[in-house]
Amino acid sequence: MKLVEFFKLKDIEIKNIELIKQAFIHSSYVNEHKYTVIQDNERLEFMGDAVLQLWTSEHLYKLEPQLAEGQMTTLRAKLVNETSLANCARTLGLSPLLMLGQGEEKTGGRNRDSILADTFEAMLGALYLDSGMKAVDCILDEVMLPFILNHETLVFHDYKTKLQEYIQADNRKTVVYEVIHTEGPSNNPSFEVVVKVDDIVLGKGIGNSKKKAEQNAAKDAFDKMVR
Repeated sequence: MKLVEFFKLKDIEIKNIELIKQAFIHSSYVNEHKYTVIQDNERLEFMGDAVLQLWTSEHLYKLEPQLAEGQMTTLRAKLVNETSLANCARTLGLSPLLMLGQGEEKTGGRNRDSILADTFEAMLGALYLDSGMKAVDCILDEVMLPFILNHETLVFHDYKTKLQEYIQADNRKTVVYEVIHTEGPSNNPSFEVVVKVDDIVLGKGIGNSKKKAEQNAAKDAFDKMVR
């Protein structure tokens, strides 16, 4: 699929196709085509990184109920890390559009997280310069907004991981979560969960799902342990 066709499917009208093409040119391609290609996508990647930081920050800031600064920082880091951005690129199907050198192609560069993530950022930078934030919204609303709207899952994973890493820093003990109380109707339940190590309760949490209650228990335990 050609670039113009790709963006037409997204209802994005491109003004400067050469700028957009540049977003997909890896440095390895430039090295092998020095007399015909002048610039790779690294400068556009720089721009795209800034655009992505602003977009994610604005959307996290507007979430209700409001998140604390630390929560927003943690969530933004998860949203814009290399793995997450590479997966966004895969979801959009950017890999076939990449322009790579033969050496990079042979070593699997077309599916490498670092290259896909950089290309995704470069594309955002090019779209912003070409068509403004509206074009960026078309892309990020598709691949990133769903994760922001379901941010509880990211927070839940983060606190449980943090607690597990903290506990296992000194030993190999296992963290166990246990539901100790449930109440309310099936359409609006409330779960109370404790988190334990060696049958010692480290924290408690309440939530309208087991996952949220476990997250809150992990946060309670983690906050107590790092005071």
